[in-house]
Amino acid sequence: MDTARLTSPHFIAGVAMSVATLALFVATRNPALRRRLRITLGVAITAVAAHMALMGGFVPTAYLDNIFTVEKLLLTLAAIQGVITLLFHPWFSDRATERAPGIVQGALVIGVFLLVVTLVFPDQLLAASAVGAVVIGFALQDTLGNFFAGVALQIDRPFKPGDWIEVGPFQGRVTDITWRATKIRTKPGNLIVVPNNVVGKEAITNYSEPLSPTRLFVEVGTSYLIPPNLVRSAIMVALSRCPHVLKTPDADVLMVDFGASALIFKARFWINDFEQDERARDEVRTAIYYEFHRQGIEIPWPIQVNYRREDVPKDPEVDHARHQTQIATVPILSALGPDAHAALAASARSRLFGRGEVIVREGDPGESMFLVVDGTVVITVGPDRREVAVTESGGYFGEMSLLTGDARSATVTARRDTVLLEVSAEAFGAHVRSHPALLEALADAAVARRAELDAVKSAPGAARAAAKASLLARMRRFFKLA
Repeated sequence: MDTARLTSPHFIAGVAMSVATLALFVATRNPALRRRLRITLGVAITAVAAHMALMGGFVPTAYLDNIFTVEKLLLTLAAIQGVITLLFHPWFSDRATERAPGIVQGALVIGVFLLVVTLVFPDQLLAASAVGAVVIGFALQDTLGNFFAGVALQIDRPFKPGDWIEVGPFQGRVTDITWRATKIRTKPGNLIVVPNNVVGKEAITNYSEPLSPTRLFVEVGTSYLIPPNLVRSAIMVALSRCPHVLKTPDADVLMVDFGASALIFKARFWINDFEQDERARDEVRTAIYYEFHRQGIEIPWPIQVNYRREDVPKDPEVDHARHQTQIATVPILSALGPDAHAALAASARSRLFGRGEVIVREGDPGESMFLVVDGTVVITVGPDRREVAVTESGGYFGEMSLLTGDARSATVTARRDTVLLEVSAEAFGAHVRSHPALLEALADAAVARRAELDAVKSAPGAARAAAKASLLARMRRFFKLA
């Protein structure tokens, strides 16, 4: 055994390099730098272990030269790997930042290593080729891992570009799948590049497969005093008003729990695009709130501590007087006496509609009219929803359905949160049947209103007389006076 060779400075250099690399590995907080230093530390420790095998006499004499050559090549590789790592990574950054892609760093390590071996150790190229394979494995382990994971993803096809997926903490639409990474566009519009080896290790949720429609859920609580079937009916009405909710598959409502302070219902519905899930849930919750408000269904306050709710008492007489005054100002109702105005105000229902909600649809049956107490509504006609009028506070609409029971002649939508007073044909008819002589005055007012809306004020008197006669006949049939 060559004692001088065993006491060469290679061992000291290997130990020093291992200690220095380990100290830097512990000191830095840059994840990318730590990952590269781990490779350098592994190569240096392997060189030290080879020298210790020589010193301990564990290697047959015939292989001493080979082991000594491998040791020198490993130390050379460790030194090159360490220098390039320190050059391409910020030392004191907490973020996983690199000044060059990992594949570039790996290629540079291999190129410099082969150049040094060729110039300094020309007689050891054969051994260097073996070590070079180890170099490639160490330097490109992440890159190769991403490559093979990308190949596996392309074969399995758990998702494709355009699908909405969730991988670990990331959720978004797949924009591209490359050999190295999967690119995901999130709802806020950020682009996330997830390495394929990370994707391959995580559970993948594909919201776009196997069916395009996605089922969503919204839970809501109601008072124990409200019958469950009434709540289900109200929620289904609310769901029918939401543009993002599909008509098929059918939506449904389940009562899922007897909560601490409420009956808990789950509305289940389908949407076409999972990217719109937050907007769809917002529409459903908003529609449920307004529908519950209209039907007098209470959503209980969360109960966490004992407290006494202090409600500001409402004076029903004030509301009744205000409603009576507004009813009396409507031209087609002004012919009625104060007693009729008071009776209609007592039976009328105050209804709240949210911005964008459809109040009545063209062609739907109707037996009531609406007075705009506060807010703005837009009146549209035809399949293209052409706007024909805007009615502000103090206005009214739907009088022909009240007088004749005709289907709605236009679609009316709330432009902003709007409070309406609904006068039903049932309450109105009770008074008309007691005073049938009022039909003449009501018909005159209705014809004038229709002439105004149809822009036929200048029509010949005979035409208006015929219109009044036709309207009066329909009113008599509707109120069973004919």
